[in-house]
Amino acid sequence: MEAHKRKMYTYADYEKLPQRPAYQLIDGDLVMTPAPTLYHQAIVFRLLMTMGNFVENQKLGTVFCSPIDVCLSDTETYQPDIVYVHRDRMHILGEKNIGGSPDVIVEILSPGTGYYDLTHKKNIYQSAGVKEYWIVDPLERTIEILQNRGGEFCMVERGQERGRVGSILLDGLFIDLEDIFRPIAM
Repeated sequence: MEAHKRKMYTYADYEKLPQRPAYQLIDGDLVMTPAPTLYHQAIVFRLLMTMGNFVENQKLGTVFCSPIDVCLSDTETYQPDIVYVHRDRMHILGEKNIGGSPDVIVEILSPGTGYYDLTHKKNIYQSAGVKEYWIVDPLERTIEILQNRGGEFCMVERGQERGRVGSILLDGLFIDLEDIFRPIAM
């Protein structure tokens, strides 16, 4: 008896979805991504402003935030929270998506996608050549910065609650953890 084969979805299938921002294409599976919490979005905004202003002022490239499709293969299309592409690599920017590995990817962990961010997607980012991967955990109030060294991610910075962390790739960019993880002002 022949084993049941699962359907492998491709980017062409993904493009046909009517509500594409609600999905990611992970290992050929269409994975629904629930809407993020307000706190998650506040963290995205704070990081985006800090990173975006730094990159813009230094004329280093460009920064995007989700929803933006990052196509790493025909069966791997993700929507990272924040991505940075160096000015010398603008050729990977297409009309509809980023067709290759950004230089920096920032993922803010959430219950719906955290498992993928820490496992499969992390491995794909590593093998695709993402130079720096930031893992932001709102519950633990941590930011871990991993640098790709010879095809392997190595943790180069980790901060929790207080102090600051700095990017290796974006020399001079520092993130103040208390500012990023402060509560939403009501």
